Amino acid sequence: MSFRVLSANHTSFTVSSLDRTLAFFTVCLGFQLVSRAPRDPRIIQKITGVEGADMEIAFVRGPGQVVELIEYKAPASKGRVSARPCDTGFAHLALDVDDVEAAVAAAADYGVAAINPPVAIDQGPNKGKKVVYLRDWDGVTLEFIGK
Repeated sequence: MSFRVLSANHTSFTVSSLDRTLAFFTVCLGFQLVSRAPRDPRIIQKITGVEGADMEIAFVRGPGQVVELIEYKAPASKGRVSARPCDTGFAHLALDVDDVEAAVAAAADYGVAAINPPVAIDQGPNKGKKVVYLRDWDGVTLEFIGK
């Protein structure tokens, strides 16, 4: 192999409102805002291949995780993804929490709802812990794992 991966840099989600999503990540989840700024549309178009792309990006840092949140201001033709966990290309962010039920209740205050109640994990490295999937207003899915 001619290269090696040194570390994970970030996970990214495209969101409809940076203000709303940042409130959830910083106030509810306790992540810290690292940066927030628009990007040069000419460079973004070259990176993404999206004609007319214009965006603002925020980075937040939580325990062991950096998340990039992107709000596209353009193009006007932008759409919305509505993937199910079984659909190829679906992604989610899994976070270890100390109290799954409390985390679900706190997320609900921000309009982030559990897909189903927490369940006990019966196999794998998280055996014996509880797990729950939650989805926000943009369809971004989080997974809380803990007691």
